[in-house]
Amino acid sequence: MPSTPRSSSRSVSDPVDQDPNASFELFTNHEAALSFLNSKVNFERSRPKGTGGQESFKLKRMHALLKVLGDPHFAVPMVHIAGSKGKGSVCSMLSSCLVANGYTTGMFTSPHLIDERERIQLSGEPVSEAVFDHAIAQCRDASLVIEDEHGEVTYFEMLTAAAFVVFAQEAVDLAVIETGMGGRLDSTNVVRPVAVGLTAIHLEHTEVLGETLEAIAGEKGGIIKSGVPAITVPQQDSVIEVFRECAKSVGAPLKVLGEDIIYTCRFQASGTRGPHPRVCVGEMPGGYEHLSVPLFGEHQAGNCGLVLAILLELIERGFDLPEPRVVAGLAQSSNAGKLELVHNEPRIYIDGAHTPESIHETLRAAGAHLEYDSLVVVFGCNRDKRAQEMVDKLDRGADKVIFTRASSTPRAMDPEQLREMFLENKKYPGMVHIEPSAKEAINNAVRAVTSHDLILVLGSFYLAGEVKALLQAAHAKAGDPQK
Repeated sequence: MPSTPRSSSRSVSDPVDQDPNASFELFTNHEAALSFLNSKVNFERSRPKGTGGQESFKLKRMHALLKVLGDPHFAVPMVHIAGSKGKGSVCSMLSSCLVANGYTTGMFTSPHLIDERERIQLSGEPVSEAVFDHAIAQCRDASLVIEDEHGEVTYFEMLTAAAFVVFAQEAVDLAVIETGMGGRLDSTNVVRPVAVGLTAIHLEHTEVLGETLEAIAGEKGGIIKSGVPAITVPQQDSVIEVFRECAKSVGAPLKVLGEDIIYTCRFQASGTRGPHPRVCVGEMPGGYEHLSVPLFGEHQAGNCGLVLAILLELIERGFDLPEPRVVAGLAQSSNAGKLELVHNEPRIYIDGAHTPESIHETLRAAGAHLEYDSLVVVFGCNRDKRAQEMVDKLDRGADKVIFTRASSTPRAMDPEQLREMFLENKKYPGMVHIEPSAKEAINNAVRAVTSHDLILVLGSFYLAGEVKALLQAAHAKAGDPQK
């Protein structure tokens, strides 16, 4: 493991579509690559039922696909992150800290908000269309070799393999890999990581992962590997016990923040950010002390603590990660889809919160960090979510709720059903509206607010991404430089 960053083998902007050594047919353009990718079975839009059968076959197919590609996932060191909530935040903060220390860093996350290339990043930036298309073409041709025996490669498998190809070809110093829906049977669970991170476990995807926290923890804990240090944020005792069993079964050390690793958190007010958490991780000297958590919300303290604990593990492997550069890295962390400001006048924020717990945390974070008179929530979620529990959280922070649906997923719930759930046992139907599309919902919200109010889009990454795309298009049409 190099203690200093090494140079990438190729710039992300190089015209790889001109590669004279390519032994496969390249796509004619980026649209063709996306058309091929979107022709694949996509379980993000249509969930499979249960964890057996087809799901068990998935890892065999993934191993076979990667073997044809030359096993790129073994070419560079990786950190593997699983959990119900906070995975994306952990990946973003961890990647940013590594980049700030001069390391060429790969990051694979899901889902994306607008562009598939958001999922495969190099040193904090989505890969170029040329690099993306090149990798997808390689994976497409490799899939043709194995599909007769193993079945059709899925959308997520194709993207996962493409990420591994890019990271190997770019010779990144380290890649940060986020699982998709689960863990044990997730397409990413073919890697041999140098460290594993486990974020908060919530009830989610119960039709696939199990109906209890313990069952879900067992699926997420399936990424723990023999001899590889695994670290978790503080969790319910029953979840920690499942993680300890998973670690024991494969012979891996499990460390819990606040139990096995020194971890403290305090709140501090500042003129620019208001009250926000600062965390200490590890024993001094040699740990990180009183670092400011860059993302909004109390729940981000544990995620930031997990990032710092992983960095301490990387230091043990020879990485040079001094505190001043880590502080700079945290400050540069992306908040895409996490209380992200996407329009200024009126102020419109988006957040991908899609569990009752995360809805509660996001509304609390908005109240703690953002100044406003009234809060208008634009809400839509998928049918397989805990919709009743989610909508029950809304009247604890919203002054008006507009229910709508994302057009990009067939799993989106009918806004009228959401309205009926929300109004059950409530006396104030005047605060609730429904709109058939995200565009109409945002227009309704804009008409309802003043410059002192706030619009917050919640409930689904699909809805958040759709609103962000609509606003970006509007800004571009108006020649507006704002986000």
